[in-house]
Amino acid sequence: MKILIKGAGDLATGIAWRLKQCGFDICMTEIAVPTTVRRTVAFSRAVYEGEAEVEGLLAVFAAGYGQAEKIVKEGNIAVLADPEAKIIQMWKPDVVVDAILAKRNLGTRIGDAPLVIGVGPGFTAGEDCHLVVETKRGHYLGRVIERGSAIPNTGIPGDVGGYTTQRLIRAEAGGPFEPLVSIGDTVTQGQVVACSGGIPIRAQMSGMVRGMLQTGVLVTEGMKCGDIDARCVRDHCFTISDKARAIGGGVLEAILRKTGQI
Repeated sequence: MKILIKGAGDLATGIAWRLKQCGFDICMTEIAVPTTVRRTVAFSRAVYEGEAEVEGLLAVFAAGYGQAEKIVKEGNIAVLADPEAKIIQMWKPDVVVDAILAKRNLGTRIGDAPLVIGVGPGFTAGEDCHLVVETKRGHYLGRVIERGSAIPNTGIPGDVGGYTTQRLIRAEAGGPFEPLVSIGDTVTQGQVVACSGGIPIRAQMSGMVRGMLQTGVLVTEGMKCGDIDARCVRDHCFTISDKARAIGGGVLEAILRKTGQI
């Protein structure tokens, strides 16, 4: 079975990782300059690094359709800089999973494949996709929705280690982003951890840097650029999160249910 995943960020990577472990062929699409904060656990890194390994699985950047097919046949995950997902017309996947996590539908249609799955808010099962998978942390995380939509976006980040908005690193000004610490580093509240447009960005809390944009990305004021984790478990910075695994399980369930394999 061929599965096209739109988006290659950390949550989309958790989905791809779980599906690949089950033997599916995977292609992923991304924007030309990915803005994944948790990039150490995201296949989106392949766009600017050539390849990305996450927990033993390898994703390789494909410059075009032919190269993507070759990568998939070699047993790896193909990642294309194809924000409009034009590869759908050529590859003709059995399943399309929209895991861009834009909180709105950026163009996915229910007719894009025999099975179309929307991940998170912005999709309505039965209208622009066949099924929706819940992404909000809490009791319903990973639930498969056959009618209706996921819980609307609240604009408040999920609680991790007792912190919500404080754990985010946001751009102070528009312009090039320059990280001054690395993922896995421990920082203290008030420490300058990065610059955006030449303006220092200070940590709002103490903890371990779990995510940080790559050098040179053009950011806008207020844009999420990093993430701090109060739990300070270094392994968490380099492994798929509980949230990504739960969402991946929901997508797997949706595929197996709709294809009659369970």
